[in-house]
Amino acid sequence: MKISFENPDKVNGLMTIAVEEADYKENVEKTLKDYRKKANMPGFRPGQAPMGLIKRQYGAAARMDEINKLVGKEIYKYVQDNNIQMLGEPLPSEKQEPQDLENGTEFTFYFDIAVAPEMKVSLTGRDKVDYYNIIVDDKLVDQQVDMFASRAGSYEKARTYKDNDMLKGDLRELDEAGNTKEGGITVEAAVLMPTYIKVDDQKKLFDGAKLGDIITFNPRKAYPDNDTEVSSLLKIERDTVKDMTSDFSFQITEIQRFAKHAVDQELFDQTFGEGVVKDEKEFREKIAEGLKRQLATDSDFKFIQDVRAHCEKKVGELTYPDALLKRIMLSNNKDKGEDYVEKNYAQSIKELTWHLIKEQLVKAQNIKIEDADVKEAAKEAARAQFAQYGMNNVPEDYIENYANEVLKKGDSNDALVDRAIDRKLTAVLKTVVKLNEKEVSLEDFNKLMSE
Repeated sequence: MKISFENPDKVNGLMTIAVEEADYKENVEKTLKDYRKKANMPGFRPGQAPMGLIKRQYGAAARMDEINKLVGKEIYKYVQDNNIQMLGEPLPSEKQEPQDLENGTEFTFYFDIAVAPEMKVSLTGRDKVDYYNIIVDDKLVDQQVDMFASRAGSYEKARTYKDNDMLKGDLRELDEAGNTKEGGITVEAAVLMPTYIKVDDQKKLFDGAKLGDIITFNPRKAYPDNDTEVSSLLKIERDTVKDMTSDFSFQITEIQRFAKHAVDQELFDQTFGEGVVKDEKEFREKIAEGLKRQLATDSDFKFIQDVRAHCEKKVGELTYPDALLKRIMLSNNKDKGEDYVEKNYAQSIKELTWHLIKEQLVKAQNIKIEDADVKEAAKEAARAQFAQYGMNNVPEDYIENYANEVLKKGDSNDALVDRAIDRKLTAVLKTVVKLNEKEVSLEDFNKLMSE
C-alpha cells in the first residue's frame, strides 16, 4: 500500500491511497472461511459448502468490506502518525474515478481532507482580562428571602376579592334575556383569576366581589386573543370557541388568597434543613453564601467568554478551506440542505476557531480530564438545577445518585466533558493572566451578559 498527502495551501489536503491485492487478500480469505463455517446452503451439510461456491456468492462483498475497513483505518493512522489536524471527516475527492471493486485487484482512492489553519495562541501574565465580582447586597438577599417565602406560601380563604385572588364558582351560560340557557354550558367549581383577564371592562366586573356574589361576564370578550384559555375555562373544544358569544353567570363559591410563608423557623428548616439555621440573621447569611457561590460561577462564565474574545483578537482572521468545510457540513446535514449550510456556516467557523484555540490552551496548561471531573460537572449541574426550584438542602447522596443516572444515560456526556474542561481551564487561567477585577451589581452584570 502506498499513501501520499498533498497540502499545498496548508488547509486543503488531498490524500491518495493505492491498495494492492496483497494488502487485503489474507483478511478476505479469513472472512470467507468464517462464512463457510456458518453457511447453511441447500445440498450441503452446514460448514461443508465448496469454497468456490462461497467465493462466487460472498467474495465481492467480502472484498469490498475489507478494502473499506482497510482504507478507513489507514487514513486515520496516517493522520495521527503525521500530526495532521484534520477537521471533520475525510470526503471522497471529486477527482475520484470509478473503481471496479468486484473484479479488480488494485485500486486507487482519493480523499479531500480539511486541515486546520496554522496558528499559535498562548496566555501569560502580560495578558489582561476583565473579571467581574458580583456584589451580594441586602437588596439581592431580600429578593431571595422573598422568593423562598413565596415558594413556601399557601392559599388562604377570604370573603372579599382582591387582586391576584383565585376564585372558584359555578359557570352557567345565559340566553339573550339574561336567564340561564336551557341546555347551555354549565361548569361547576370553575377556577378563575380575574387578574389575568386582558380586557379592563370585563376585569372590573369582579372588583370588590364577595363570597356568594353572582357576576355576569363574557369569557370570549374577556380573553379575545386566547382561545385556549376560553376552552379550558368552559371545558369545550378549542375549535368551537370562535362561535361562543354568550354571557355567563359566575357564582362565587370560594375565594382563595395567596399568602407568603412567614420568615420563621419553619421556613429556615424547609430551605436549608432542620436546625441548620437558627434565626433570620443566619438565614440571610446562608442565603448570601449561596448567592456568592452561584454568582462566582456566573463570573467565571463571563471570564471565559472574555478570554475567548481576547484570544480571537490575538489570532486574527484565519483562512479555512471554506468550500471543503461546506461540503463536510452538508454531508453531516443532508436533510437540511445547502441553505442551512450557507446560513449557519459563519457561526460554525466562529465556534470552530474557539474550539481550536481552547485545544491549544488546554494543552499548554497540561489539563487532563478524568472521570471524576466529569462526574463533578454532573453534580454541579444537578445542584444548579435544584437551586432554580429553591431546593438548597438536597442531600449529597441524592445529588450523587442523580449525577450517576445522568452519566448512565449518556445523552449529555459530551456537554459534561466540555463543562469539566471549562471549569478546569477557567480555574487555571485565572492564575495565569492578569485579572482586571471589577465589582458590579447583578443588574449591571446582567446588562453586560446581554450585550
